[in-house]
Amino acid sequence: MASTRRHFLASVAAFSFIAIASRGHAQTISRALPWHPFAGEPPQPSLAGWYFFNPDEARAIEAIVDRLIPADDLSAGGKDAGCAAFIDRQLAGSYGDSARLYTAGPFMKGTPTQGYQGEATPAMRYRAGLAAVDAYLRKSKSKAFAELSAQEQDDFLKSLEAGKVDLGAVDGKSLFNLILQNTMEGFFADPIYGGNRDMVSWKMIGFPGARYDYRDHVTKHNQPYPHGPVSIAGSPEWSRKS
Repeated sequence: MASTRRHFLASVAAFSFIAIASRGHAQTISRALPWHPFAGEPPQPSLAGWYFFNPDEARAIEAIVDRLIPADDLSAGGKDAGCAAFIDRQLAGSYGDSARLYTAGPFMKGTPTQGYQGEATPAMRYRAGLAAVDAYLRKSKSKAFAELSAQEQDDFLKSLEAGKVDLGAVDGKSLFNLILQNTMEGFFADPIYGGNRDMVSWKMIGFPGARYDYRDHVTKHNQPYPHGPVSIAGSPEWSRKS
């Protein structure tokens, strides 16, 4: 009985394979390929200008990212590295309105490992948060965040991170963590997304970027990579030659 069943299944599988194969046909391709380059629609380089932030928000976020990543002898600061531009592009896209996330209720406060569980989208949190920061500082110091000295900005951000700033309906600590996370993403992301301008962070850490092949160097531990990084859009050298 078992032998008969195995024979039957093998016969069905063989018949199915023959039926599928018979529907196929050979095709000769010559002169041109049946597809075209970049059919996968790669990301397009971001252009200059603000897509989401209004002028006051842009000044605030540029000042914030510049204190989160201050310029030193290793790399440019957050502003010059394009971190604010990166955040702006993300908020103007699907990330900003949580288009790829489940956002229906019920809304409950998550555990520290779950992250933000509220109803507001990142775009809404930035808009309300930056407005609340400047409103708080104008009331307490008669200045917006961008108008404070570097030390005052650092002191305020430390208090915000520690949850010691009352921004009313806005959770200051959660806002700080959101901006910090996005700033780090912008600093290390591919330049095509607006941040990591001139690949400053990749050059700092010796990351090769989107090079096609660097297998020869994978096992060379504790040795600096000898070639400069390459963006998805190519290397600066190639751009200047084109």
